[in-house]
Amino acid sequence: MESAVSSAPPVGRVAVLGLGSMGLGMARSIARAGLDVVGFDPMSAAAEAFAAEGGRTAAGAREAATGACIVLCVVVNAAQTEALLFGPEGVAEAMAPDAVFVSCATMDPDIARRLAAKLEATGRHYLDAPMSGGPVRAAEGALTVMASGGSAAFARGRPVLDAIAAKVYELGEAPGQGAAFKMINQLLAGVHIAAACEAIAFAARQGLDLDRVYEVITASAGSSWMFENRVPHVLDGDYAPKSAVEIFVKDLGIVQDMARTARFPVPLSAAALQMFLAASGSGMGSADDASLARVYAALSGASLPEAKTAKSSA
Repeated sequence: MESAVSSAPPVGRVAVLGLGSMGLGMARSIARAGLDVVGFDPMSAAAEAFAAEGGRTAAGAREAATGACIVLCVVVNAAQTEALLFGPEGVAEAMAPDAVFVSCATMDPDIARRLAAKLEATGRHYLDAPMSGGPVRAAEGALTVMASGGSAAFARGRPVLDAIAAKVYELGEAPGQGAAFKMINQLLAGVHIAAACEAIAFAARQGLDLDRVYEVITASAGSSWMFENRVPHVLDGDYAPKSAVEIFVKDLGIVQDMARTARFPVPLSAAALQMFLAASGSGMGSADDASLARVYAALSGASLPEAKTAKSSA
């Protein structure tokens, strides 16, 4: 969908707040598009990774955002987003007077609406723009962005959206709509991950050849994108976090809160949340979300593949 504004204002400096697994790839994509970008992350290693490639970094979020025309916020949750905007070192008043704040965190739509109203009262613009695609697509500039906001917010944010995304869905003028779409995605993603892990662990309990299971299922009707993407982690015994368990503890928790408010039953996502909680409670919160397979294995006595490095060193 094309923006309602035919001519965007000139692009000034872009600040990327958060250079983690997603933000670093997004900052790289923005720099590759020829935009003037400066990054900040409280973890020095993340900032150093961007700086090592010739990227500019700032010592703090406020320094990065001062005078910026576009501030891209790539943090974990609503609390971090609010702190970056309105905390003691908040960037809301440091941004250029007509700047746009592009919020990528997954959050409750009501919170997105509240943050947008508070920022827009200062004369700046808020683009509710959660994304999907993972670190690989972030690095490729090929994310899917589910965005909502006013026409001016889209016009000002367009250069960055074009740099980071293969698909940008404009989902309405009201901030919060993008967040709501993302929560539907997260409901499905969480359930699909839990189902994929349940299936592969059940196959292991049956004594099946798991590589063969993967081959057959990915060519059959029972497959899903999450099965295709996450089960290889289990087959490799590799639970280094591409997407951590705690992300879905948070996101499926938001789904439950939204559903309770709406008096809408969500029993499948509730069951999936319990498995993510079990994984987190077992000490796997920072591990890859495919770790749910390890929870099923522990409960059933199923044997899953060991890490290849462990096999080779044995």
